[in-house]
Amino acid sequence: MDIKKNASFTVDHTKFAEGLYISRIDDDITTYDMRTRQPNSGNYMDNVTMHTFEHMFSTYIRNSALDVIYFGPMGCQTGFYLLVRNADDNIVLSEIISACEKIVSHEGEVFGASEIECGNYKSLDLATAKTEAKLYLNVLKTKLSDFKYY
Repeated sequence: MDIKKNASFTVDHTKFAEGLYISRIDDDITTYDMRTRQPNSGNYMDNVTMHTFEHMFSTYIRNSALDVIYFGPMGCQTGFYLLVRNADDNIVLSEIISACEKIVSHEGEVFGASEIECGNYKSLDLATAKTEAKLYLNVLKTKLSDFKYY
């Protein structure tokens, strides 16, 4: 059996750092690689951080101007995938920044933090999501992005 390698495995993870990249484009759907941590640096997100950021960011980004298809964490614990239909890169970047800013300023409960809404609702901590959002905002606001890995 001839098995085709996933496109994300063909990117040299030693040649890029934190940032926002276009991972692939399939028809009208663009997959963005929201790399919040440098790959293979030993600095990985713990599950609570990844889980809470996912709850907060997915809620804010799905309530943005974007036509979001999917948002979720990378198994390698260094970022997230965001799939958007009919994407304009500059609008996507702007909406990602806005969602992260909303996480940083969020007061109150974590979205979906109940037994009814989440399968692991006790594994959430807003402070960790705020820290992750601040770190990623710093990357997005200080690094010019051409959305290319290298």
